[in-house]
Amino acid sequence: MDTPPVCNYEGSDYQQKFWENANRAYEDAAEGLALERLLPGSGLHLLELGAGAGRNTPRYKGFKQITLLDYSTTQLKQAMEKLGKSRRYRYVAADVYQLPFAPGSFDTATMIRTLHHLANPHLALQQVRQCLGGQAVFLLEFANKRNLKSVARYFIRKQDWNPFSREAVEFVKLNFNFHPASVKDLLKNCGFEIQRQLSVSYLRSKFIKRLLPVSLMTCLEAALQRTLYWSAYSPSIFLKTRVHGERQVLQNQLAFRCVACGHFPLPDTPPVITCSACGHEYPAAEGMYDFRLDARP
Repeated sequence: MDTPPVCNYEGSDYQQKFWENANRAYEDAAEGLALERLLPGSGLHLLELGAGAGRNTPRYKGFKQITLLDYSTTQLKQAMEKLGKSRRYRYVAADVYQLPFAPGSFDTATMIRTLHHLANPHLALQQVRQCLGGQAVFLLEFANKRNLKSVARYFIRKQDWNPFSREAVEFVKLNFNFHPASVKDLLKNCGFEIQRQLSVSYLRSKFIKRLLPVSLMTCLEAALQRTLYWSAYSPSIFLKTRVHGERQVLQNQLAFRCVACGHFPLPDTPPVITCSACGHEYPAAEGMYDFRLDARP
């Protein structure tokens, strides 16, 4: 199956360059507050889509097993160095458009700072939906095109695209901002019921960062999330959704699906997992599973 292009961080120093060395402690803290407000207190299997180097993974404390999924093995290896090879974590290299999990495998999933890299978010959300059980919780974060900065720039004619129009805007290749109403429509069409919204990172400004310490910004962020959660004019928006359908009893062992033919469950037999239906083989060495059919640079 032909799938859309992926934004691949293979070989990238993204974690160090974008987070650790770029004065983004406030953004990290703001996302932590949002997760604390929205994430269930406990669960069995959590899927972290676009996990990267595992920046948010330690925040999922109440879950028995966590599967970190990213297209980049470089990012996943950094996460493994940080988190270790505990049986609590599974590291899976895969394409979000071809998820390698049996239907109903997870009771919770998160996708943070990932949707903005997706040229076909509908296809990706369909894949997410199929691997979640009934009544599962899905937390989605997306970059909001209708943020205050873009609105101001539009009205003073320093920006051509309209922040109030429904279509996504690709401001850099494979970097998209979305209108809140369009994302909500996408989720509903894919079988998700929206339960809660949080507007996040209103203070994302170089000027404010120079003016205020992170501790004070974090306190202000907490207050803004409580009072302006409904507004949807912030740079980042979190949505808490729930999957339609009857609640499922999940198996303790995660079941994989062949992305080449769709057969499941696959035997968990490192260092190679072989599909009995089509014979396709997937490497599973040194604690990492690789389900990418065609690894792209």
